[in-house]
Amino acid sequence: MKRRRGLAAARVLPPAALLVLLAGCAAGPDYVKPTIELPATWQVEAPWRESRPDDASPKGAWWKRFADPQLDALQQQALARSPTLELAAARLAQSRAVLAGASAGVLPQLGLSERAVRQKISANRPLTNYNASNFATVQNDFALSMAVNYEVDLAGRVQRQIEGARASAEQAGADAENTRLLLTTDLATAYFALRAVDAELNVLDRGIALQRRALELVRARHELGAATGLDVAQQQALLDTTLVQLDVLRRQRGLFEHAIATLTGTPAPGFALASDARETAVPPIPIGVPSDVLERRPDVAAAERAMAAANAQIGVVRAAYFPSVTLGGGLGVDSRTLSTLFEAPSVLWSLGVSAAQVLFDGGRLDASVDFARAGYAATQANYRRVVLQAMQEVEDGITGLAALERAAAQAEAATASASRVLSMATARYEGGASGYLEVITAQQAQLNSERQATQLRGQRLLTAVFLVKSLGGDWQRPPAPQAAATPPVRR
Repeated sequence: MKRRRGLAAARVLPPAALLVLLAGCAAGPDYVKPTIELPATWQVEAPWRESRPDDASPKGAWWKRFADPQLDALQQQALARSPTLELAAARLAQSRAVLAGASAGVLPQLGLSERAVRQKISANRPLTNYNASNFATVQNDFALSMAVNYEVDLAGRVQRQIEGARASAEQAGADAENTRLLLTTDLATAYFALRAVDAELNVLDRGIALQRRALELVRARHELGAATGLDVAQQQALLDTTLVQLDVLRRQRGLFEHAIATLTGTPAPGFALASDARETAVPPIPIGVPSDVLERRPDVAAAERAMAAANAQIGVVRAAYFPSVTLGGGLGVDSRTLSTLFEAPSVLWSLGVSAAQVLFDGGRLDASVDFARAGYAATQANYRRVVLQAMQEVEDGITGLAALERAAAQAEAATASASRVLSMATARYEGGASGYLEVITAQQAQLNSERQATQLRGQRLLTAVFLVKSLGGDWQRPPAPQAAATPPVRR
């Protein structure tokens, strides 16, 4: 309340005193970037180790670390044709135009006007002098004038507007970069999910071929009387079940293929990717330290810039408490005939200052300031939320990738064990030491183990992409092609 009484008292000061008090001041608080409590390190385990960021290196083409030419081509197509990226670029251009418009507020406005009119003045117009009668006149009016207006930024309203527009433009730039990151990570996620389905389909194809050979074998043994009809029925049921899973996986592949088409700006009906079951290695990903995420992630940067814009808006609103002062001047000529338009008697000019001050508004200005402050508090809360979410996502990616690496190694061992069990069960059945149910069980166990190992390889790739997204992109150059055969070192 003391602050508001002081502002009210300032309203009744003489203009000269206000000029002295307000010159060089800017209404509202200066923006100070908030500090966030962050852990010193991540909770990592082997084989992770800390990496030093290299801001001078390219950050964008992180997907090249996976050394997949097909993915590289799709990413380039998405960056060139994605309507989502075009929308973000248009919004960035709009915000920069707003900044240019706000920056023009520190300069005077210069205008030129001209007039050429032939007019009749009414004889019945109101009198300006009871001793003189009005007459109707028909005459020309030629005028040419130049006017200059300049708003004196006493309370810093224009300054705060420029600060807010600049922060908004930087926020739009961060949003555009975040859109690019989301586009590329979403595309990589869909691509690696599709390739994981391709690998799983390959496992099913090989399993189906094995089950069909086994069905032919058990049918031949049945015709010779060495196997029962139940053995044939069990093998046929196993084959039918596997064929059902094949159709389900093909549907999933179609969904991922359609998603890739949309992300690359291609109509889904006209897009197709050939099947490819090659295994892609998970590349080394530098994680840095937790504080790096605040500088790396564009969504964190956008949230911080939103705070700066909201803080500047407080100053813009508070400037309304103080007088608005405008300096103006004009110079021109006015004559009823063109021949005398530029003669000395036709010259006219003006020079002056105008000021406006709100004396009573029923609390509208106070409400506007409160609204702006609440908006700033909302951006502060959103910034903390985004930072906490960023910390969670990175930690999830680090621990998840380490756990998946251990699980993948165990799955490979389980697959080898299942293969040995199938060989032993088949030998026991052919020797008459066991029933065919053991062979069926061993076949199903081997198929499940191979599918699980394939799924874990796909999950490792997806988690690696998620970690790159959580870290805000890449900051080191991808390894050279000749070094691709070197065992990767996890960072």
